Amino acid sequence: MVLRETYLSQLRQLKDQHLIKVVTGIRRCGKSTLLEQFRDELLAEGVEQNQIIFLNFEELETQTLTDYQALYAHISKKMQPKVMNYVFLDEVQNVEDFEKAVDSLFVKKNVDLYLTGSNAFMLSGELATLLSGRYISIHVQPFSFQEYVAAFDEADKQSSTGNINNNTDRLFAQYLDNSSLPEAVTLFQQAPQMVNAYLRDVCDTVLYKDIARRHDIRGMTNLERTMQFLLSSIGSTISATNIAENLGGISHSTVISYVEYLTRAYLFYKAQRYDIRGKRLLQTQEKYYVVDLGMRTILLSESLGTDRGRKLENVVYLELLRRGEEVWVGKQKEKEVDFLVQQKSGQRTYYQVAYTAADTETLDRELAPLKSIHDAYPKYLITTDLGAEEYEGIRHLNIVDWLLSPSGSPLW
Repeated sequence: MVLRETYLSQLRQLKDQHLIKVVTGIRRCGKSTLLEQFRDELLAEGVEQNQIIFLNFEELETQTLTDYQALYAHISKKMQPKVMNYVFLDEVQNVEDFEKAVDSLFVKKNVDLYLTGSNAFMLSGELATLLSGRYISIHVQPFSFQEYVAAFDEADKQSSTGNINNNTDRLFAQYLDNSSLPEAVTLFQQAPQMVNAYLRDVCDTVLYKDIARRHDIRGMTNLERTMQFLLSSIGSTISATNIAENLGGISHSTVISYVEYLTRAYLFYKAQRYDIRGKRLLQTQEKYYVVDLGMRTILLSESLGTDRGRKLENVVYLELLRRGEEVWVGKQKEKEVDFLVQQKSGQRTYYQVAYTAADTETLDRELAPLKSIHDAYPKYLITTDLGAEEYEGIRHLNIVDWLLSPSGSPLW
């Protein structure tokens, strides 16, 4: 089992803090496993089993607890007095009015509360109002490339032959085309013929359960067409207007709603544009990136190895999000910088991404947007090219080296 160290370290820091820990992310990205790993750490530290209440609301055993009053009564009965109780509520959005039980549990001094949910709607409306300033969210994504490599290393250790080829360049080429959802990675290793069916099931569950049922969408055709358009347009600036114009038969307002639903279900992430010279966020022509490139491959019926430039940009965007900063698309006059990262400290970093910049013409084109920015903040060009070079203060890094480097290292 791959330890999700990025997220475990956050949970360790938040342990026993009087905040509700809300773990979010697309279905099957590993939220339940993360909570199980953290529970195991608590037990290893000496927390007693009866201090831990762990409920998964996708299991049949919890169906009698999907009313908030029954849930609250069940937890109250199991709680131990005079010690901290660690309460884990997995996929809690399946409990009707769950926020009422959560609010009542939160006021107890001996409860450390952890929730997971598969869409951003659980943090909207009444829950956000009730718990304003009292919760902190931890967003979980599918495997990073570091975790992906670790999964194959683990499979190699368990293999009777021990001859799995875990060359990182080969694995990265694989990572660009295939799913990084934890269970999909396991299936790829053990039963690769099942991966496509698994990914389609995950996507259908998100579309029908997290979106259509919640928003009472009867005809799914236009929702699916909107999703297909976003999948084919990753890395391109788009708007609701040009989606509606390209698709036809769907209104501008419906497109806006559907795109919001798809992002709130964590199928896509929106990157706004930032005017570097004007120092302001722009409200039009955003970019969208998909949560899992394997889904894109099967839903667009793509041949493996195609569209690698866009996929590389998608990988870099998700990795920057994992590293915990604001990520925007930079606009510098008529030029575009792929990513502008705004750090909490006020530090800023710029990234340009290209599959290769091996020839002089491509290198000059990719460096031009970065050279047009006349400030002292770090600037990087990330490609699949080997070696690390520097051009007028702009560092040219290999994508695999960058992904495998810890944040804070010289590569970062």
